[in-house]
Amino acid sequence: MTGSADRQPERTHPGKPKRTHQGKPKPTYQDKIALITGASRGIGRTLALKLAAGGATIVVNYRKNADLADKVVAEARSLGGDGLAVGADVENPEDIVRLFDSIAGEYGRLDFFVNNAAASAFKKVLDLKSHHLDRSYATNVRPFVLGAQEAVKLMDAGGRIVAVSSYGSMRAFATYAALGSYKATVESFIRFMAVEFAGYGINVNGVSGGLIESDSLDYFYDIEGMAPIQSVLDKIPMGRPGTVDDMANAIEFLLSDKSAYITGQMIVVDGGLTVAAPPYYHETAAPVSLPPRPIRD
Repeated sequence: MTGSADRQPERTHPGKPKRTHQGKPKPTYQDKIALITGASRGIGRTLALKLAAGGATIVVNYRKNADLADKVVAEARSLGGDGLAVGADVENPEDIVRLFDSIAGEYGRLDFFVNNAAASAFKKVLDLKSHHLDRSYATNVRPFVLGAQEAVKLMDAGGRIVAVSSYGSMRAFATYAALGSYKATVESFIRFMAVEFAGYGINVNGVSGGLIESDSLDYFYDIEGMAPIQSVLDKIPMGRPGTVDDMANAIEFLLSDKSAYITGQMIVVDGGLTVAAPPYYHETAAPVSLPPRPIRD
């Protein structure tokens, strides 16, 4: 772990940015403490650095790679924020408690909890074994519920909880049954938490990604026998995969004051993939196919 145990950030009213002696507002996330699971790379890392650039202190959770997590903390500090790297395998309930113990001991409170870490076995339903189901539950559903329980205890002035999901929670595609089903469970918990935590001043929402350029996407489409990724990209109305920045921007919105009256909702970041259906326009011909954008005479 890295960080300064004697640093006690000062609280500010969440709706009124604190002003400096020069009369200029402090950065957007000044004095905010954010926990992001799986923050050493990908979406988690990108979000961590966005929040740090706004003055936040980031608790960078990682499972194995301490060096990568320490680099994220160093980058956060270089951007004007602060950070703490905490190794914890969220598949293990005892590690979840230890993760939040570290936050309580270091800062005494928490403002943002982003449930980002995920893992699963990619297999057809008939090929799923008990241990596949157990691990998918232990890495996707249980950490979100146990983590939210611990986060609420530290959100003494309200806060935000955001879970990262995927379009496999609402669409059935090859080998995604275990992860997609448990992501759907996470989305259901979001709605229940939103209702139960609203009285504490805590908003609970989720962000569902489509095809997002990442190591995970590369791994999935490298599975033997998987359809070529281009066959799916062709069906995205916006014509491209998403980026980790696209996902981090949506999550950041849900952590910001701009989403103060939004809770229990999912933001879908997929370039239109899940609203399109066959027959697809890219497979049609004139006069059905889409023409170039019209211009005024």
